[in-house]
Amino acid sequence: MTAEIGSIRRSRFNPPFSCSSPKLFHMLDSAAELMMVQGDFQGAFDACNAGLENLGRLEPEDRSEEIKIGFCILGIQALAELNQWRGAFSWVMQHYGQQENVPAKIMQLCILLYSKVKQPAVMQQATRAWLHNPQNVRAAGFRLVAELYLLHILLPLGQLDEAREFVSGDFGRSTFTEEQRRKALDVVEEKSRQNQEDPINPEETPDPGAGQSQPDSTQRCFAGPLLHKVEAVFRTFYRKCLRTGSNSSPLQKLLLAAILLYMLLFRLDSAFPSSYMWIVKLLQLIKQTWRAKFTHIRGQHKHL
Repeated sequence: MTAEIGSIRRSRFNPPFSCSSPKLFHMLDSAAELMMVQGDFQGAFDACNAGLENLGRLEPEDRSEEIKIGFCILGIQALAELNQWRGAFSWVMQHYGQQENVPAKIMQLCILLYSKVKQPAVMQQATRAWLHNPQNVRAAGFRLVAELYLLHILLPLGQLDEAREFVSGDFGRSTFTEEQRRKALDVVEEKSRQNQEDPINPEETPDPGAGQSQPDSTQRCFAGPLLHKVEAVFRTFYRKCLRTGSNSSPLQKLLLAAILLYMLLFRLDSAFPSSYMWIVKLLQLIKQTWRAKFTHIRGQHKHL
């Protein structure tokens, strides 16, 4: 019966990815199910590793970059759930070889992950190299990586002079609009004032719980545009899920993983208005997946 449900699901779903191997798409589906349905994080990570190894054995023209990104996103989340986040970026590097080759989506995710665990320095050199590589300038998400580098790496590390140069120099002028640069410099100066009022020894590791009771003006200034961009990505994925006609597709499962990771990294508060949309969508997708899983089973039992 499980095989029949799987064949029906695959026949109804036309993969949005240009993947020449149904086996890889099925492996991505299985990894997402281990992560989202069974809560088997080690199993999900092992499935992602196996999928990436299979993908690497294909001819270059037969490899799907979207499938590779999907495996990496699930793998990073699995490592975070297993409390093995320290090895997340090095694991990504095993599959991309050079820092400059890592897709923007994965760079964004890793910056946010290491920022969340108060280790922004881990991503500093890699992100700097990625941003200054000419082949990445036209990549979708390039500007968002730059914003995250400023907000979640330079400012938390107290590297304000570099932050000013990053915004005001040639890189900033070619990447940000004049209005964005003005707001970014305001953020840097506000951070400078905060440091003067409450100086912190840069050699000391900040207390993860320190300052959480007070709103961070840095986050307030840039969080709006940043969250809007992230939410726009989720809206796009959500619309694609609805258009596929399959409520249990791997794409939907990846969306569930992305929403949960978004909630984890941004610490969505149920009392915060913008949280409601994602909580509601998450519940809708869970209900749709549940119905899709059991509709065919109920129908077959009626004919017994």
